[in-house]
Amino acid sequence: MTKAEKIIFKETSCVRLCAGGYEAIICPPVGNQVLRLRNILLNCEIFRYRDDVSIDAIKEAPAIWGLPTMYLPNRYDKGIIKTSDSVYHMPVNEPDFQNYLHGFVFKRPYEINEIKTSGDTAIMSASFTYNKEDEMYKYFDVDFKITVAFELSKNGLYQKIFLKNLSKKALPVSICTHTCINAPLVDKAYEGALRLSVPIGKRCELSDRFLPTERLLELNDWDIEYKNGTKRPTGQVIENDMYTAVPNTYDGKPFNGTVVYDDANGIALLNEVSEEFKFYNIWNDSGDKGYFCPEPMTAMINAPNLTLDSETSGYKELLCGEEFCCSQRFKLVKR
Repeated sequence: MTKAEKIIFKETSCVRLCAGGYEAIICPPVGNQVLRLRNILLNCEIFRYRDDVSIDAIKEAPAIWGLPTMYLPNRYDKGIIKTSDSVYHMPVNEPDFQNYLHGFVFKRPYEINEIKTSGDTAIMSASFTYNKEDEMYKYFDVDFKITVAFELSKNGLYQKIFLKNLSKKALPVSICTHTCINAPLVDKAYEGALRLSVPIGKRCELSDRFLPTERLLELNDWDIEYKNGTKRPTGQVIENDMYTAVPNTYDGKPFNGTVVYDDANGIALLNEVSEEFKFYNIWNDSGDKGYFCPEPMTAMINAPNLTLDSETSGYKELLCGEEFCCSQRFKLVKR
């Protein structure tokens, strides 16, 4: 049955979408984050989720649960963000490396725009409007609106992200989803059977502060495991492997995105992304926490501050009234 409804989940106002054998729980009060995406027919938990983890625990670390959407993601050197018309000094919140990390939008409450069904599809969208009322405005005085919309159907969860500049100042564009994939996918399965395929071109060399050195390197043996789909995403440490993205194929057909294979259970998780996502950063929290993050990014880490041209770094800006859009889909398939 196809449903789109408001519910109370973990003592918090959320939206539940049900369609095509999937159930999604989305939390507008916490960044319009997908707290849970489950395929009921296949007994699969797609994003990192635990019944016994409270909403307060999730709020303390929203980057490592479910599917958070981040604007100004990853790291900015000493908190500095340089645009074509301004220099912003964000607070350093990663003191060990002297960086500003992940922005703040994924922690903000969103306002619901719509909740509805259309045929066999369940739909919801919500927006966050940033202005002088926000505590971060003293650091970053550029008004904007971000809208995150979802459609759930037999084709999985489709997410569309819109970023609009409401200011006369240039708005930097960098978006990623901190995609926390559950390990294992199938309930009570062996997570060691999972393999990850990421369509990578060149390695983006990072410094010991996890900032780009601006060198693009040829792939080594470790990197090639991503490209040929043999990388074990857990059980070993993956510490911010960043790459340029290239087109991919799946089942002999063009496919732009990552694939998680579980051949022991005969399934694959496809994460198809739009062409605006030009980079991947892969991280797994030491590899022993039951999840991993193959994060699609529209721009390099620290992109506004790099000397690379925009075609190489992925960095762009929006003028007043302009809008940027990107999208992705998560779908389980039988193999």
